[in-house]
Amino acid sequence: MQIKWTSKAQSDLARLYEFLACVNRSAAVRAVRALTDAPRALLANPRIGEKLEEFEPREVRRILVGKYEVRYEIQATNIYLLRLWHTREDR
Repeated sequence: MQIKWTSKAQSDLARLYEFLACVNRSAAVRAVRALTDAPRALLANPRIGEKLEEFEPREVRRILVGKYEVRYEIQATNIYLLRLWHTREDR
């Protein structure tokens, strides 16, 4: 399997970095590292995340990385990172 970032997930990551960097640049770097490193665990166990039934028949799941939610979809041999945000955001 391969992990692929959608353009929306990449935009979410950039938005989160910009938001945090205004206040604390080192915290922004740590958050981005955690969010880019965590999905690698999905390669060993792609179904570890909670399945989101509202997206059926697609296999969309979510994992929590600290206080961030990462949504992803499993398709054949790829894991697509769909979106990510802080859990305090109104989503």
